[in-house]
Parts: sequence; structure tokens; C-alpha cells
Amino acid sequence: MEALRFQVVGEAFKKKPLDVKTPSERPAKYFGSKVFNREKMYKYLSKQVYEKMIDVMDNGARLDREVADAVAAGMKQWATENGVTHYTHWFQPLTEGTAEKHDSFIEHDGKGGMVEEFTGKLLVQQEPDASSFPSGGIRSTFEARGYSAWDPTSPVFIIDDTLCIPTVFISYSGEALDYKAPLLRALHAVNVAATDVCHYFDPTVKKVTSNLGWEQEYFLVDEGLYAARPDLLLTGRTLMGHDSAKNQQMDDHYFGSIPERVAAFMRELEIVALELGIPCKTRHNEVAPNQFELAPIFEETNLAVDHNMLLMSVMKRVARKHGFRVLLHEKPFAGINGSGKHNNWSLSTDNGILLHAPGKTVEQNLRFATFIVETLMGVYRHNGLLKASIMSATNAHRLGANEAPPAIISSFLGRQVSELLDHIEKADREDILSFAGKQGMKMDIPEIPELLIDNTDRNRTSPFAFTGNRFEFRAVGSEANCASAMIALNSAVAEALVSFKKRVDQKIAEISEKPEFADGKHTAKFHAIIDILRDDIKTCKPIRFDGNGYSDEWVAEAEKRGLDVEKSCPVIFERYLDPESVEMFESLGVMTKKELEARNEVKWETYTKKIQIEARVLGDLSMNHIIPVATRYQSSLLKNVENMATIFPAEKAEKLSARNVKLIEEIAERTSTIESMVEELVNARKLANKIVNEHDKAIAYHDTVEPKLDDIRYQIDKLELIVDDSLWPLPKYRELLFIR
Repeated sequence: MEALRFQVVGEAFKKKPLDVKTPSERPAKYFGSKVFNREKMYKYLSKQVYEKMIDVMDNGARLDREVADAVAAGMKQWATENGVTHYTHWFQPLTEGTAEKHDSFIEHDGKGGMVEEFTGKLLVQQEPDASSFPSGGIRSTFEARGYSAWDPTSPVFIIDDTLCIPTVFISYSGEALDYKAPLLRALHAVNVAATDVCHYFDPTVKKVTSNLGWEQEYFLVDEGLYAARPDLLLTGRTLMGHDSAKNQQMDDHYFGSIPERVAAFMRELEIVALELGIPCKTRHNEVAPNQFELAPIFEETNLAVDHNMLLMSVMKRVARKHGFRVLLHEKPFAGINGSGKHNNWSLSTDNGILLHAPGKTVEQNLRFATFIVETLMGVYRHNGLLKASIMSATNAHRLGANEAPPAIISSFLGRQVSELLDHIEKADREDILSFAGKQGMKMDIPEIPELLIDNTDRNRTSPFAFTGNRFEFRAVGSEANCASAMIALNSAVAEALVSFKKRVDQKIAEISEKPEFADGKHTAKFHAIIDILRDDIKTCKPIRFDGNGYSDEWVAEAEKRGLDVEKSCPVIFERYLDPESVEMFESLGVMTKKELEARNEVKWETYTKKIQIEARVLGDLSMNHIIPVATRYQSSLLKNVENMATIFPAEKAEKLSARNVKLIEEIAERTSTIESMVEELVNARKLANKIVNEHDKAIAYHDTVEPKLDDIRYQIDKLELIVDDSLWPLPKYRELLFIR
């Protein structure tokens, strides 16, 4: 066993990384070289077709068949010049991953030969089999038809010899079976709502864009060690393993020198990513050993989501070339930091204004306050839903642990923004606005311009923190599809803005009738905005929290404030079906109740299957790996005790054997406990499996199966400390966590 285990370890350490050749060109030269972006469109499409495509992409114009055929022809020419032989519709089903079916350009020519063909019909629409993807009951197994449809706002790209076309995925009856379709609807909703509100301050605004900058954390482990850990291979995390004597307690890994092998991997990953148009900006060591981070420049949210899904796929491929495996599980190792995917979210106008950034004029700063407050209103009204959007069986291990935010959604604003909102709430309206005839008005809040620089500390325990000109949604998990959180957040903010606009218009009508506003609606408008903001600041105050989110006092206080403090993952998913959630999604045209119910069925089923797999893997490892090895070591100790008795007098032999006898007893007790616990685990799983309702089954797995995993792990980790190291069958944390 020792020879086998350390042969695996040794081979992993001896594996040399590839000699990564950085292109002679600077990154700006090859950025997007494998993307059919606007530059390629301009080159390969006629001027008329190019202009129509820009109108489709920027303004949502209808894409007619003739334009699609012309685009497909230009796209094929570019692709074949780059060695492409196949194409695929690349979509994001409810599996948390991506899907693709490759077809070649080959078609019969009718003369016994073949031609390479790619038409607008093939570009715009395909019909992948929808029966084997999660649908939550929307589709029966025998109803296989589903459609993928091109999303022209996300550029086509090349992977190896395949042209990849980003698409939505819908059922035969029109329901969304993916993440992209509802995300696009949510982005449209927030665009319309935010643009309407912007017109109070700047009538020239034509469009508001949702922006996303994700920060991808991940672990690397040597491929040989990964292969020797069935739990990592099958579940993405270690189901057992005692702490290494040294892990992250010295704080020496964070921002430390990047190991040479890892740096080589990062260089190649960045080159591939930049070629695919992913604007990689930052790379560094994270807090835990073997944990790293990559972050890009922010992009439009739909494109950013596509790029993150693409990057997670690419990084796995590149890692294997360097002898690594990427771990995207939120908590692959107990006792050290887990991995998140912080979502930096903001709104901006078509004329380049960040709506969550302060300005230099009264109108700009009132607009800033408006979008801060209405974002908080959306987060407050739907804090439970936002938690559900980032919750999963894997992320549940991370939330609240070490530096991850707690499973209670709150928002940290910092001192100056908090003081600004308090001032608007408490001051008399006359103290906030003062009029000077035709000169306009001044807002008595001089602190706002100072926010142009970082003026406050950061709060790592806040799940939704304001960071100067954007909000950072820190609770998103590292292996999650960002779209889930972005659908909920953009929808919640859109609903808040719609409500704000409606109430302000009503207030303007009321105020305008008063004699003092007879000279026009300009002053009435800003008085109305202030009045509605004051109401909303009071309403959403419970969501604002600048303190320690880890404290027990905060849990009690959050519950008192009416915030969602539920910790059970399956129960949290229920927030999608709350009447207020259904009403919001349906009123905005993002998702129907039927689609929400189906997605929850998928969420509950996925949760159950993940815990089920972990339970089966742990049971197998316990009975077929750990107990046999522990028993073998116990037998060697028994033999030693027997030999002592034959060599030494009884009293001396007893004294000399005392430690071994104690170990023999402890091994017997712990292996017996593990056996009985595994039997209980199997029985609990069997009982849960008999439950037909997916919601109730997921609850049963959470309440009766999952807790037993930690109980069994505790016993195994204790055995790891006493069993002969040369016999232990699995690589230990001290080997897994330190790349050599």
C-alpha cells in the first residue's frame, strides 16, 4: 500500500510542465483572435449586413433570414480559414455546466460527392434532444423535442476545430430549459426600468446595461494525487482527511510568490482566454494553500456569464496539460478557506455613466442616491430569493466559514453612504433642497463627491457590499453559473425601479397641483423623488448592516429585522415559489410560475443526488478502504503484544504493551462505530429514496442523511492520526495542499 501510494505521489511531483511559449505579439494583438467579433464582422460581412447585425446586437432589431444567411457565409469563411470543420450550438442547461453537439459542415452535393455548407438556418436554430436534460417535469422522457436559438449578443468563438455558437435552450412548448433565456429577459427588464428612471435626470439616456465582473477562485491539486482520492474524483471534495499541521494559519500563501508550475499554467490559461476574448486582468495566490484566483475586466452581464462558463471549461483542459486538476467545489478541503466567485455588479448608461457612482452636480448625486436606494429595496424585498439564487449543496459548506459571507443576505454601505441615506431620511425636505430661482437647486449633502475615492473599509462578512461604484455580491459559489444570481438580482432591482417610477409619477401629480409649484414640474419632480426616497430608505433599512456577519448576535438581530435566516438548502429553494417571487418574475416577463416550479424540481433533485453520491462514496471508502487498513494495523499491534508476552515477564510485557493495547482498543471502538454509522447511513438513504416528492426527499436527505457524513468523517479522521502512515490508503492533506 505504501509503495503504491507514494508511487502515485512521486509521479505527480516528477511530472514536468509543458514549455509554454508566449506568442511574440503582445496580448492586445491576439486578444479575440478566436472570436467572430465586430472587427471580424466588418471584414467578412458586407457593409449592409454588418450594419444590420450591429442594429440587432445593440438595439434588439429583428434578424431576418437573408441577413442570417449572409452572416453564416461570412462566419464559415472565417472559421474554415482557421481550420474549423465542425460547428455546435453551445448552451447552458440546468446542469450547472454547458452542453454542445458537434456537426460537421459536410453535406451531400447530389453527385456522389460532398460540399461544406453552413446556412443561416443552421446558425440560428437547432434541435438538440431535450429529453435527457433536467426539465423539472416540463418535458416527459418521450417528449424529446427542444430548440437551441442563437444569441447574437454573445459572439461566436472557436475551440479547437469547432465553431461554438452561444444559444438559448427552450422546450418545444416555449419554456426556458437553460440559464441564458431568463437572464436575457431579466437584463431587458432592468434596462427598461432603469432607463425610465434615468429620464428623470437625463432624458438623452437610451439604454442601461447591467455589468458583471466575476472573480473566479479555484484550487489546484496534482493529477496523480487527485486520481488516488475517489472522493475528489466522484464528488469534487474530500469526504475525509485530518488537518495538515500547517495549512493557512501562517498567512503566507495569500498574495505570495506564485509557484513555478502554477505560473506556467496561469500563463497558458491567460493566452487561451485572451484569444477567446476573455479580458483576464488579475491573477494571484488566494488564502488557502493551493488556492488561486483569476479575475477579468468587467463586461456586459450576458457576455460575462458566457465567458465565465467558458473559462471554467478551458481551465480544466489547460490544467491537465500541466499535471494538475482544477477543483471548483466551494469547499474541497475542511478547515481551510473555500472558494467563491464574487460578482461585482453595476449599471451603466449608453453615454458611459455608472449609475452607482456619485457625480459632480445635484442631479447626478440625486441619481446616485436613487439607484443605491432602489438597489437596496430590491435586495431587501427579495433577500430570501437572492440567497436561494446562490445556494447549493456545495456552496452550503462554504457560507459562513472562514472568510465567506454568512447565509443571511445583508448589505454593507460604508460610513459616508450610510450617513448620506440617514441625512436624506431624517432631514426636512427644505434642508435637503434649497431653491435659488432660475439658478436651479443645491443638495445639502457635500459628502457625496468625496466618494469618488475609496473612503471606507471593506467588510468581508457582508454578502452584498457597496465598493465605491458597484455592489459586490460575495456569496456566489465558485462552481456556480453566475446567471442564477444575476437573474434574481437584476429582476429584483428592475421591480424596485418600476415601483419607484410609478410612485414618483403619482407624487409629481399630487405636488404639481400645489400653488408653490405652479411655475412648472421641474421642482415638483425633485421634491417627489426626495419624498419617495425617504420612504424607501426607511423601508429597506433592515437590509443595511455594517457589523460582523459571523456573530451569533447578528443572526438573532437579522431574524428580528425580518430577514431570511434559514440555513437548510432545500428549504431555502422554496423562496423561488413565494408569491412575491412568482409575481415579480411573471410581471417582468422573466419566468412563468410553471418555469419556476420546474426549476425548483431540478434544484431539489440535484441536491438529493449530490448528497446521495457523497453518502455512497463515503460508505464505500469506509468499508472497503479505511476499516480494512485500520484492522490490518490493529492486527500488527496485536502481534506485537503477543510477541512482548513471549519475550518479557508478564508485568514488564504489560507495561511495554500498554500503548499498543490502548491503540488496539481505540481502533476497535472507532471501526465498530464507523460500521454501525455506515449501516445507519445506508438505512437513512433507503428510507429517503422511497419518498416520491422531490421537495420532501431533498428535505429528508438534508435532515437525516447529510449529518451522518460529518459523524463518520470524525471517526475516520481520528483513525488517520493513529494508523501507520505507510498503510493509510489515501493521500493526506499535507500532500494534497502543497504543490511542489
